Amino acid sequence: MIDLAQLELDLINAIGSAETATAVEDIRVAALGKSGSISGLLKGMGALSPDERREQGPKINGLRDRVGSALAARKAELEAAELEARLQAERVDLSLPARPRRRGSVHPTMQVMDEMVAIFAEMGFAVAEGPDIEDDFHNFTALNFPPKHPAREMHDTFFLKPNPQTGERKVLRTHTSPVQVRTMQSQEPPIRIIAPGRTFRKDSDATHTPMFHQIEGLVIDRDIHMGHLKWVLETFVARFFEIDDVQARFRPHHFPFTEPSAEMDIRCDRSGGKLTLNTGDDWLEILGCGMVHPNVLRACGLDPDEWQGFAFGMGVDRLAMLKYGVPDLRPMFEADVRWLAHYGFSAYAAPNPASGLS
Repeated sequence: MIDLAQLELDLINAIGSAETATAVEDIRVAALGKSGSISGLLKGMGALSPDERREQGPKINGLRDRVGSALAARKAELEAAELEARLQAERVDLSLPARPRRRGSVHPTMQVMDEMVAIFAEMGFAVAEGPDIEDDFHNFTALNFPPKHPAREMHDTFFLKPNPQTGERKVLRTHTSPVQVRTMQSQEPPIRIIAPGRTFRKDSDATHTPMFHQIEGLVIDRDIHMGHLKWVLETFVARFFEIDDVQARFRPHHFPFTEPSAEMDIRCDRSGGKLTLNTGDDWLEILGCGMVHPNVLRACGLDPDEWQGFAFGMGVDRLAMLKYGVPDLRPMFEADVRWLAHYGFSAYAAPNPASGLS
């Protein structure tokens, strides 16, 4: 008869010496498999007498259970150690910063928009927003565009398919002026807002893209005049370009929604391949402006005999090109990470008037 105590000791020692889960499995097969040593003892129980079976049966079954428990414990221990080793070897420290070549940057358009919002906020303007898809009333009619005005035609405006029930054609807004209309309809004067956002027109070259960004301003109050408008714009331009003052001129112009209307130019010098402000004999147009047309006030439910105001608008992308030396507008929207790595800004350098805009 096999010495069960010695067999158990040999198996327990072998299990304890196993270095891998595969080695533990080999011991299990050798002891408890079909041809294993303990399985052979259990199969041989049939050849024993009833008295011997009563004596040997509990011993062999107990041996089987103890060896099975030792095998399971050693296997779990080795698998846990293997998992810990893999976790240590494959660990990624997510607290580390990204590699410099993959570091994100703030787009110049967004940087300039934040700079403009910071300046106007300091002057008491609130930010107003509106939908990118507009109806004809808010985009054209309320802004005093005549029915046959060229801006309504297909070559300037992205029209959506007509509504099957009403026949109305929505448009991708051609300017952020509809935000001014919605504000005048929903708020009681006095009003002082800026409206930044995306706009859409059918045009594409080095200085035009089908989608671009505008920021418009609106002030509605009593006894507002062009002097107020001139001070706001000259103050903004001086702070935006971070110069002491600005030499500007206002040329008469025409916009359907303002009367009188003007375009603002600033003195500059373009010689030597550089643009220098407040010097030279050249002029650079940067924005359009004017006093809000009485028809616009009436369309928004305001009495032009009681309320007056001024409005202005400028291209954010154009100002980004001007301030930071971007030669072509089109790459600004081509999603080229190399371009953004060159012209982008740090996300930690949020513009504010106190510590500097750029």
